[in-house]
Amino acid sequence: MNDFSTSDLNLFQQKGIEVATINQQIAAFKKGFPAINLVSPATIGHGMLKYSEQEVDKLIAYFDDNKDNFELLKFVPASGAASRMFKHLFEFVQSFQGTAAEIEALETDTDTNSVGYLLQNIQKLALFNDLKAAAFKQSLDVNQLLNKKQYKTIIQLILDDSGLGYGNLPKALLRFHRYGNESRFAIEEHLVEAAMYSRNEENIAKVHFTLSPEHRNLFEMRLNDLIGHYEKTFGVQYEISFSEQKPSTDTLAVDMDNNPFRNDDGSLLFRPGGHGALIENLNDLNEEIIFIKNIDNIVPDHLREETYRYKKAIGGLLMRLLEKTFDYLDILDTGFIEEGELEEIKHFAEEKLMINIPESFDGHSDIEKIDVLYGLLNRPMRICGMVKNEGEPGGGPFWVKDSEGYISLQIVESSQMDLKNSQQAALVGASTHFNPVDLVCGIYDFKGQKFHLPDYIDAETGFISKKSKDGRDLKALELPGLWNGAMADWITIFVETPLITFNPVKTINDLLRPQHQ
Repeated sequence: MNDFSTSDLNLFQQKGIEVATINQQIAAFKKGFPAINLVSPATIGHGMLKYSEQEVDKLIAYFDDNKDNFELLKFVPASGAASRMFKHLFEFVQSFQGTAAEIEALETDTDTNSVGYLLQNIQKLALFNDLKAAAFKQSLDVNQLLNKKQYKTIIQLILDDSGLGYGNLPKALLRFHRYGNESRFAIEEHLVEAAMYSRNEENIAKVHFTLSPEHRNLFEMRLNDLIGHYEKTFGVQYEISFSEQKPSTDTLAVDMDNNPFRNDDGSLLFRPGGHGALIENLNDLNEEIIFIKNIDNIVPDHLREETYRYKKAIGGLLMRLLEKTFDYLDILDTGFIEEGELEEIKHFAEEKLMINIPESFDGHSDIEKIDVLYGLLNRPMRICGMVKNEGEPGGGPFWVKDSEGYISLQIVESSQMDLKNSQQAALVGASTHFNPVDLVCGIYDFKGQKFHLPDYIDAETGFISKKSKDGRDLKALELPGLWNGAMADWITIFVETPLITFNPVKTINDLLRPQHQ
């Protein structure tokens, strides 16, 4: 046990964190988290569904016919700062001296991820007109700066608050795509998407953004400027809501000896618990079906149709599976089971819901079988779009075995894998798909009651990373990821979706990819 001062205890109280939770976090640092035990990759025909175009059409029709029976919402994690997008630009500003050799290297660089390539193509970026305006305010001309090879000044205009301030903004408020003389912020593209697949029969489209408190005013101001235009364009009324990551989900940092890390003033250091903390934000929502998509995974209008098709298709699949699951739960709840129904429900759970039912099930009595099936079916459900792995970094779909020997489908991040184990590494090498974060979730039970989502977290799936503060090393604890451990005990169905549905922007150079032009 740790001895905490009165000021420590006051801090816990302010954040809404129990002392027992703090002690659990410290114990997790000491014990570490076990690597995920991969059984096999989820592949087509073995844990992953693939639909023909005709079947996709049927699922879309089902979605369109049934969507008004559900409250829909689009959930966009948008609290992350964009600073990582500009890491190479910050490094450039620090190191660039303006020598002839450096300038020549910039102007001949063909690496699409380089600062040189960015400068060679800067006029193609959606931010270019804003950049010209920011330069003009400082009595500068971007084209003249380019001609005079004043490249450092241009990059500083992008990053610094005296220019565009992109180095301190969230991705949501960056210009992503250009349409003629107009360009859209990332947040605008999500408004466009919401109008297409998350509007109800009253033409209300609900969108929820998670954000960081320091950006809230800017978010609201930007949306107030934009909403009217899109409501008029699409004949829709937006219902926008926001939430912030709860202080109660922050995690304590420790030093390299697993003692609580203290700032120079003696106060304890807390860090945000990672995107897994957003399960609390999701749990606060009241809509029945929730689409989840990251803020930076969007395409321009001319590529959007396929995205809509598959968003509606996985939504239609969820609705169809929920309806059948609820029918079977009604039967199980009564306890009056006709001959053959238990076997029928078991077959549905295995074949349609991808639930692995243990062999011991067949040895149970009918009463026990009812209990087992009821427990397996009465859980939150998610359909996860998966794209073919073509070398992009990210988690993937796997069959995994937990500490009690139960096998289930999970999205697993590379940080959770034991890649030093040759057998586990071979399974990773055999995987065919990865996770683009394209989810649709059902969070109500068959009686119309909302599930309490924190009950379905696997607390054993967090991870520990090494960081530093004030020149001192520390260890940081990340909560189980939102689509990893935070949803570990959900019914999970994987569906192959086209690669075009995944176009993330991890660096500013990604906006020069053909898909974003």
